[in-house]
Amino acid sequence: MLDLSRLRALHAVHLHGSVGKAAQALGYTPSAVSQQVAKLERETGTVLLERAGRGIALTDDALMLVRTAEEVLGLVERAEVALEQRKGHPAGQLRLAAFPSGARGLMPRVLAELAAEHPQLDLRMSEVDPHLSVGLVARGEIDLALAHDWDIAPMPAPEGVRSVPLGEDTCEVLVPDGHPLAALGTLETADLAGRRWVCQPPGTVCHDWLHTTLRTAGQEPDVAYYVAEFQTQVALVAAGLGIALLPRLGRGPLPDGVALRPLEPTPTRRLFAVTRDGLLRRPAVRVALRALREAASAVPPPACCQCHRQGGVDSLKE
Repeated sequence: MLDLSRLRALHAVHLHGSVGKAAQALGYTPSAVSQQVAKLERETGTVLLERAGRGIALTDDALMLVRTAEEVLGLVERAEVALEQRKGHPAGQLRLAAFPSGARGLMPRVLAELAAEHPQLDLRMSEVDPHLSVGLVARGEIDLALAHDWDIAPMPAPEGVRSVPLGEDTCEVLVPDGHPLAALGTLETADLAGRRWVCQPPGTVCHDWLHTTLRTAGQEPDVAYYVAEFQTQVALVAAGLGIALLPRLGRGPLPDGVALRPLEPTPTRRLFAVTRDGLLRRPAVRVALRALREAASAVPPPACCQCHRQGGVDSLKE
């Protein structure tokens, strides 16, 4: 009889390409994963892993077992969903992921609400960039991910993954007080030519949006500082080192020395949740989606918006 935990370990090695990365994804030690695969080799009398340069490769027999593991794990997931449906209330472990500003701006409220209302739900969350979280959902490592994409660069959902709209998040340009752009009202893309930028690192959605937008307008962005954390970007702008384009969600209050200017056309990123098709019937996923929608619709306007203190909340809508 094939052991499910050993099949899961082999499947993870295949997905992640190494024992170490598989262990990290499963929450095990590399030694534990190696032991599971070794036991599977002994039980099947088959060599499953081979050396390939400095790494490892799965044998043909191992790849056959991986395909079997995918089918078995899919059946187990469907059984778990059906069992939770029969119970009639959310229960068990729910693995969540969220992009950084969503993890800061939405998830504390969502997690606290779910924990209070559904004590039998075991919530786990990882902060993951949208480029990665969608793939994690598709591979079965995450159950539900909060993600985003930009209006000019929609992110396709892989086969078997459902995208659920949550709302929109608009962005504004942050400039230092005394900067030439601070004297203007609404900015246009042409106003950004030749400016020195603070931007997220390559490989992130925000980085790709900025470069695509400016290059489409015939500009090559001069990015002097690649910074992942929004608060650090704001600090660099406050120090007069450059300008930045930041979304409202999770941005927080702005310090003295930073001016906020809207940009036309308005940069908009779409907020959505992704989950596997088969999990949409799971009560835990359904209540989490509802909590995410409510949190997105309730996000207040920026606490220190220097351009439109009078305005209402239109950046996040149902």
